[in-house]
Amino acid sequence: MDGWVGAWTGGRRAVHVGNVADFNEQFLHEPSSGGRFTVRGFGSSRSAAEPSAAERRADRLRRAHHYAGLAVGYSPEPAALVLPAEVDRAWIDWLARELDWGPVELFDGIAPGGTVAEALAARPALAERLATGPEPVLFWGRTPDRGEGPELAAVRRYEAKDAAHGVFTALAQDHPGVRVPRQEPADGLRAAARRLAARAARGSTTVLKSPHGVGGYGTVVITPEELSAAGGARRLLRRLVRENVLPSGGPLLLEEYVDGGPAGTGRLRDLTFDAVIGADGRVHPVGVGEMAVDGTSYQGVTVGPGAVPPGAAATAERFGLAVGERLAEAGHRGWYDVDFVTDRERRLAPTEANLRLTGPAIAFVLRHRLDEVRGPGHLVRTLDAMPLGARLSQEALYDHLGRLRPACAQLGATLLPLIVTAGHEPEPAVGLALAARSVEALDAAQALLGAAHHALGRMFEALR
Repeated sequence: MDGWVGAWTGGRRAVHVGNVADFNEQFLHEPSSGGRFTVRGFGSSRSAAEPSAAERRADRLRRAHHYAGLAVGYSPEPAALVLPAEVDRAWIDWLARELDWGPVELFDGIAPGGTVAEALAARPALAERLATGPEPVLFWGRTPDRGEGPELAAVRRYEAKDAAHGVFTALAQDHPGVRVPRQEPADGLRAAARRLAARAARGSTTVLKSPHGVGGYGTVVITPEELSAAGGARRLLRRLVRENVLPSGGPLLLEEYVDGGPAGTGRLRDLTFDAVIGADGRVHPVGVGEMAVDGTSYQGVTVGPGAVPPGAAATAERFGLAVGERLAEAGHRGWYDVDFVTDRERRLAPTEANLRLTGPAIAFVLRHRLDEVRGPGHLVRTLDAMPLGARLSQEALYDHLGRLRPACAQLGATLLPLIVTAGHEPEPAVGLALAARSVEALDAAQALLGAAHHALGRMFEALR
């Protein structure tokens, strides 16, 4: 089989392993109490209410395990799902009916308090099933438990935003329509504060980044006005660390803010290009999508015919393929993407590369499957964390979405549940995908869902 599906799965059903937490943890190192990058070393002391390192890790794992629900969409048709959190079988049956899957084995709830690698080490029979089964095994990303080698080395190198920036800079001169934002490193919070203050004095807005981060974590846009209101750069950075917006240790990157112009209808701002590098090193394009980003936090994506204007899509693909060739030379194999923002002239500014699956990858996979089983022409929109107006068990959430399913269908949209384990969090949410043949149908269904989710709060208030 040619194309990205052939390079990704060989056209076969696959085993999907939801190791989101494992991938993230390899880049998150808690600083020691005597380290030079600690909050204490920046002029504050730890309060009694501040969570311990173990508590922070537990919180990270729980959140990542929710996001691992996206494992349902790693490939067009799963043979088995390995999920860290408990997921009711009814959700898998829902997806199987809509996507015409065959029988799917479900191994869920395997890692409630740790990583998937730790769980598999304690379950040798399941680990053996993954290692010796006939199907390809797909992971969120490459992790050390699968062995060292050029693939992991490439991930470690180019998941870093400064290394990816170096690749972007080297390639941009050959790609009209692409501009690379200026970037400079800072060796910790003190150095970042000095440089932020200097940039603000010149009237410059700055994007402050940790070299590693996912979904917008570790990235914040700082205007001169915000810095002044906070009482200076040091106070602002201390607050951002306390609020867990920035990590408490390690180097930081200061990047030029790319002004996209005034927000409004028709404004194109955040794009992603996705591709797969096959075992032979060849790069296979998957597509270009328009992301929804709130501040710096990723919310979802829309992919499919007309989702991105042809000119911007072609520019993103040409540049993204060139990046992929560099990643392939470095040893990377598998999925990757390149994210862009646009400036006022609609030029594309690459901001990061992800050498792993991502939220948009799931949308591309779902679109391929729907086109395959229902005919071409689908648009897919993923909504990774739609707020719910009340905390719901999985059973209650299933009933809630089940009532909305026919209403979405009447609007011409198919409702697909993806992240269903976060409904009982203090800030409850659900991750969904919508598929339709027009943007108007997607917009209408999204509005319907948002209103219904919000109304849950009023319903429970009425019962008090």
